[in-house]
Amino acid sequence: MPRRLASSTGEGHGDTRRGYTFAAVEAIGRTLPDVEVTTAWGQPALKVRGKMFVCVASHKSAEPDSLVVMMAFTDRDALVADDPATYYLKQHYLNYPCVLVRLNCIRLDALRDLVAGAHRFVNAQMRTRSNAGSGRAPARPSRGRRRSTG
Repeated sequence: MPRRLASSTGEGHGDTRRGYTFAAVEAIGRTLPDVEVTTAWGQPALKVRGKMFVCVASHKSAEPDSLVVMMAFTDRDALVADDPATYYLKQHYLNYPCVLVRLNCIRLDALRDLVAGAHRFVNAQMRTRSNAGSGRAPARPSRGRRRSTG
C-alpha cells in the first residue's frame, strides 16, 4: 500500500510523516515527569529516576537510526508481529524487555505512545522492585551445627 504524503510541517491530524530523530523523542520525553535527557552506552537516552527507558540503539546488530524502547515482552512480540517494517529484534536484544524501532518508519502518534508507554513500564518496574525490596526477608534459621540432645 503506498504511503500518503503529509504536510511539510509533519504536525496535525493525519500525520504520516516519517524519519524522526532523537530530537523528536527528546521533545516527547520532556513532557513526562522526572525525565532526564542523558546517555546510555554512549548514545542519547531518556531516563526516569536513573533508569533508561528509551535510547538510540548502540549495538552493532541494530540498524542505523533505530531506537531501543523498553516494554513488556508480550507487547514487544505483538508489535513485531503486527508491524515488522517498523518494529524488530536482533539476537542481542531478545532477553531484554525492549523492542527496536526504525525511526524512519514510525508515525509521530505511535512514537508518542511508545515513549509514554516505556516511561510507564519502567516506572512500574521500579515501583514493583522498591515494594519488594522495602522490607528485608526474615533471617533464615542457622543451618550450622545441630545441638545434640543426649
